[in-house]
Amino acid sequence: MKLSKISLILFTVVLFNKVTAQHESTYTKGNLSISFINEDPDLKTGTEDKFINTVFKVYPKLLKKFNSSALKDITIKIDTAYTGVAYCSGGSITVSAAWLKKKPTDIDLITHEVMHIIQAYPNEGGPVWLSEGVADYVRYKFGVDNEEAGWSLPDFNASQHYTNSYRVTARFLVWVSDHYNKKLVYILDDQMRTKTYTENSWNDLTGKSVDELWQEYSSNPKI
Repeated sequence: MKLSKISLILFTVVLFNKVTAQHESTYTKGNLSISFINEDPDLKTGTEDKFINTVFKVYPKLLKKFNSSALKDITIKIDTAYTGVAYCSGGSITVSAAWLKKKPTDIDLITHEVMHIIQAYPNEGGPVWLSEGVADYVRYKFGVDNEEAGWSLPDFNASQHYTNSYRVTARFLVWVSDHYNKKLVYILDDQMRTKTYTENSWNDLTGKSVDELWQEYSSNPKI
C-alpha cells in the first residue's frame, strides 16, 4: 500500500507518541509518597499495584530498622530504553521494562532498590561490594515474595569471594550475623552512612578480620 506524504507523517507521529507515552500515578500512605511513572503500554496488568504494595509493606520497616531519616518521597519509573535490570539514584528508581517482560514476577527487585534509598551512603562511605551485599541481604530478609520470583541466595562454591557483591556477599553476611553478631548488618550500614566504617569494623564486631571470617565461612558455609 502506498502512503501519501501526509499519511506517512501522521503515521510517524502516532507511532512516536505510542513509544514516548507515559502514565504517571501518585500514591500516599502515612508520610510515604510514591510516584509511579510507566513508559511501557504493555506492562503486565497488576505489576504497578504489586510494586506499590511491596514498597508500602517493606519501606516503613526499613525506615524503622535502618534509617528513619531516609527520603519519604520515592519515584519508580518503568523505562523502555534502559537495558539493565534496575538502578537507584537519590530517591528515584528506574526499572527496565524489558527485564519485567523477561522476569514479570521479579517484584522484589524493588526491595533491593529501596534499600539503596535507605542507605544514602556518602561518597567513600564504604566499599561497593558491601553496599550491594547489604541491599541483597535486605531483600533476603524483608522481600515479600522472593520465591515467586525464583530468587534466592546462591549455594557456596570455592570460586566465590566476599567481594563478589550482591547475593554472594549477602549470604556471607547472613552467615556472619548468625554465627557472631545479630546486629552486624545494621551496624555496618550505620557506619557506612556516617563514614565510620573501616576494615577494623569486622574485628570490632566479631573479634575476627573479614578474611578470617571468610576462611571460616568457606569451611562451613551452611546457613
